[in-house]
Amino acid sequence: MQTYSELLEGLKKIKKQGFVKTHRTGNTGIGKTLEDLLGIEENNFAGPDGELTELKSARKSAKSMLTLFTKSPLPKSANSTLLQKYGYASKKENGNKELHTTVNAISFNTLKGKPGFKIGIKTDRIEIIGQDKKESDVPYWDKETLKDRFETKYHQLLYVKADSRGKGEDEEFHFNEAYLLHGFDFNNFIKLLTEGTILVDIRIGQYSDGRPHDHGTGFRVFPDKLDLCFSNRQRVV
Repeated sequence: MQTYSELLEGLKKIKKQGFVKTHRTGNTGIGKTLEDLLGIEENNFAGPDGELTELKSARKSAKSMLTLFTKSPLPKSANSTLLQKYGYASKKENGNKELHTTVNAISFNTLKGKPGFKIGIKTDRIEIIGQDKKESDVPYWDKETLKDRFETKYHQLLYVKADSRGKGEDEEFHFNEAYLLHGFDFNNFIKLLTEGTILVDIRIGQYSDGRPHDHGTGFRVFPDKLDLCFSNRQRVV
């Protein structure tokens, strides 16, 4: 794994290259391209991309949210419960269900015009609660688990922005701005979640045998709010 200094030197060299063609089409193209240019292998593990540094990138014009981290809710049956209770027919028309929705801690959402759910915050855990307010089989995340997950991944964050032009396989990026963010405070994370700044994306599909398939249930934030998760921000490129 590369040190912060090595990542920073790599970014400065990449900036001098100007626009580079995307290595993958779609929303994830910017992250894949930057990782390739820095020599970072694509990964899905809980720790940082560098030795102690997590790497995030975004188009300067991006409107979509950034994923802070993904974590399936508990208990193990939670995804099945959510899919059975709130799922709807998959767009693939294969007879399976899916559940793709964004939820916050302020108000209940709606799903295909029907009552949905919201995030509930308790002393020791964060819950997904329905309007029926039944206490049985409530999906949840243990706060200590989330705290450990976030602090493991975000010792410090190198947030890289890029100008973009073109579309699809012809899109190009100029990585020319970067910030070092550090000083994560879990109490602040809970505050931002409570205020609706941090949202939760539920992404559940279904295998052909009926088992749920978690496509990445994640805690997410809009790019212009990312720095609110950290107490220190410094431009480094």
